[in-house]
Amino acid sequence: MNHHHTLTVLTLLNLLLLTSFLLNQIRSVEASSPAVLRGRGLEIVDAQGKVRASIQIVPSGPARRADGSVVNDAKTYPETVLLRLIRPDGRPSVKMATSEDGSTLSLGGGIDPTYIVLDANGGDPSLSLTNKDKRLQLIKP
Repeated sequence: MNHHHTLTVLTLLNLLLLTSFLLNQIRSVEASSPAVLRGRGLEIVDAQGKVRASIQIVPSGPARRADGSVVNDAKTYPETVLLRLIRPDGRPSVKMATSEDGSTLSLGGGIDPTYIVLDANGGDPSLSLTNKDKRLQLIKP
C-alpha cells in the first residue's frame, strides 16, 4: 500500500510540474510577440532577394541620387520618411514622402518617363503630369 501511495504522489507531482511548465511556455510566447514592430527601416524582398518595398528615414541634408552621390543644388532638405514600392525591374513606381515641409506622392507609369506627382510642400501645392513624350502639365491653385 505504501508503494501505491508513493507512485500516486509522484504522478501528481509530475502532473503539477508539467502543467506549470506549459503555462510558463504560453506566457513566454505571448511576451515575445510584440504588438508593434519597431526599427529604423523596413525592406520587403521578393523570392530572388531584390527589394520590392521599403520604408526608411532619410536624414536631413543635401539631395542624393540612388547611388548616394550628392545632387549639387545647394539646398538642404529636412529629415524625411520615405515609402517606396518597386517594380520587378528595380524602378520605384510609387513613392510617398513626408517631412516637416509637407508631403509628396509620386506614381510612375509603365512607360518611362510617364508619371504623376502630387506635391503638398510648403504653402504651394501642385499636381504635375508627365506623358511618355516628356510633355509636362503643371496644375497649381
